[in-house]
Amino acid sequence: MSCDGSGSNWDYRIANGKIQTSLLVGAGGHSCPVARFLGAQLGAQLGAQQSLVVAQEAEFPLDAAQAKACRVLPHTPELFFCQDLKGYGWCFRKGGYLNVGLGRNESHQLSEHLAAFLDFLKRRGKFPADIPNGFRGHTYLLHGHSARKPMDNGVLLIGDAAGLAYPQSGEGIRPAVESTLLAAETIIEADGDYRQARLAPYPQRLQERFGPAQSADASRLPQQLQRFIGGKLLSNAWCTRHVVLDRWFLHAQQRPLQIY
Repeated sequence: MSCDGSGSNWDYRIANGKIQTSLLVGAGGHSCPVARFLGAQLGAQLGAQQSLVVAQEAEFPLDAAQAKACRVLPHTPELFFCQDLKGYGWCFRKGGYLNVGLGRNESHQLSEHLAAFLDFLKRRGKFPADIPNGFRGHTYLLHGHSARKPMDNGVLLIGDAAGLAYPQSGEGIRPAVESTLLAAETIIEADGDYRQARLAPYPQRLQERFGPAQSADASRLPQQLQRFIGGKLLSNAWCTRHVVLDRWFLHAQQRPLQIY
């Protein structure tokens, strides 16, 4: 996909050389072509201030014997947090399929971390030993650490295209849904006029909902200290439930988004 701006005062955009539109919403994830059109950088181009989450996941069909032996309950997703607080793995069933993956806020030795996680799951009967390797990688940015511009004349970015994953957990589904609602509210208010001045409330709404840029995070701490803090935090059932899960991952303390 390619994009271009045309007309006086950015009256419309041209996508793929033939599709004309007065407003373009980028929803293509980290590598979204609309985000790249606005100057988003990828891979090695990213600056040090942009925390990149890297993940590998796979979804496998389970045969009857594998499904019977699998110790992952059908309606109970399981999360496994890394001791250094730099990521987590997951394992859950979707009907006759098993979805497994691991994401971390660093690309260093991701394959080794994934292999150790799979070995951990296999020893506990949660991952069949005879499933072939079919893992796919993807990346995305954390909110507050991304320099991506979420708006321009006739353009809005939502979800991972705008770099909105929660910085504490890397979870991005809720920010993707809520940013879509905030973008829709902005578009309705713009009433057909999609110049920057009319779309300016959108980045303000994102900041009000998801918070300002982050000045520091746990990755600045020495690795041994990270592992010590993570071990203490995760060994406490109350902290794991109410801090790691409820606050960092689910944001249960945050009121549902109100759209009028």
